[in-house]
Amino acid sequence: MAGPVREGNLEAPTRHPLDWLNPEFYDEAALDTEMERVFDICHGCRRCVSLCQAFPTLFDLVDNSESMEVDGVAKTDYAKVVEQCYLCDLCYMTKCPYVPPHEWNLDFPHLMLRAKAVAFRKGETKFRDRLLTSTDAMGAILARPGIAPAVNAVNGMGFVRKALQSLLGVHAEAWLPSFAGKTLRRRLGGLPAEAQGEPAGRTKGKVALFATCFMDHNEPGPGEDLVAVYRHNGIGVILAPQEKCCGMPKLELGDLEAVRRAKDYNIPILARLVDQGYDLTALVPSCVLMFKQELPLMFPNDADVTKVRGAFFDPFEYLMLRHREGKLKTDFKHALGKVSYQPACHQRVQNIGPKTKELLALIPGSDVDMIERCSGHDGTYAVKAEFHESAMKIVRPVVSRIERAQPDHYGSDCAMAGHHIACALKRGAPEHPMTLIRKAYGV
Repeated sequence: MAGPVREGNLEAPTRHPLDWLNPEFYDEAALDTEMERVFDICHGCRRCVSLCQAFPTLFDLVDNSESMEVDGVAKTDYAKVVEQCYLCDLCYMTKCPYVPPHEWNLDFPHLMLRAKAVAFRKGETKFRDRLLTSTDAMGAILARPGIAPAVNAVNGMGFVRKALQSLLGVHAEAWLPSFAGKTLRRRLGGLPAEAQGEPAGRTKGKVALFATCFMDHNEPGPGEDLVAVYRHNGIGVILAPQEKCCGMPKLELGDLEAVRRAKDYNIPILARLVDQGYDLTALVPSCVLMFKQELPLMFPNDADVTKVRGAFFDPFEYLMLRHREGKLKTDFKHALGKVSYQPACHQRVQNIGPKTKELLALIPGSDVDMIERCSGHDGTYAVKAEFHESAMKIVRPVVSRIERAQPDHYGSDCAMAGHHIACALKRGAPEHPMTLIRKAYGV
């Protein structure tokens, strides 16, 4: 006999594999039925109302319906909720009491991903969204010595930005990334093909860096800082010999076949590095999460995906694991003063704890204020004309904390989130935590 239904869930969240290869995954009637079930639970709970715009959109639809219940919301309006979700996973990991193993089995982000995949398969995805998520193609064309400065200059022209908003739907006041004339791969071209390291605990002491689209094409500085910090701590670093985008932008678009293609390119390369004794890391939390969580959930029976998952570390997690074994140098030469730090959502849901804050707190004369609120950027959400104002609303609590603190430094593990915060703050420039660690070491 089944036990009583529990109001909450006291057990750790678990995640079911994403059943995206099953034809029923794309059945619209079944999708609508599941969305109505989940939306009804969310309507009765409303704990997630402050996280993002998806939940206020849902609750407004319910409250403005004739019945004031989910059955009064038109199925065609469900898409209004879906388009507001950028798969940060915070509702699943930090708020929802009904996630598995609770019997109600609620996984809001994966339900939104399923709806995005159905819309993509139907051809309803905008050209702009396909373009913005084609990071490899844009980087290959624009991150070149003779082209990047011109592109960056043009992107700074107000009339060009207004034209982009009219023609493409990219908000004229949103922060857009610049392109590097000299990419991270070119800057780190002198790295050795092989590295040695001293094992400590779970770490092998030698790391292969997955450069990521953004750090390679747009902001290579923190990548150079990582190499300097790791070398200072006796950790050997090499670059993964080749890579494509991790697939997270296409995942958030619902283009799951593109995610498969990226996986088929990246995983064999990374698995060979693991076989050669390397740990793996990347400086963009979304990329780390892709290899730690999303690909394993999409391809649960792929042995190489599982192998790569086990070897992938957040860069600050890696350093703090070394610290636990007495292998992290604490010979910091420079205090940082006040630091306002926003942990990236895709780092928080890795369930590794606040490793970046813990590392920054080791620096004498440094006071770290960790702001656990979403920045609202999500790579593309904040730059879209129809969502930019919502993104600016989501980031407002972060900006308010920074304005009150008046810190010497501020930033986020996600460089894009840091720039979005700066766009709203209109004060100074963000600094990646790895850049701050390098400054403190004086290397």
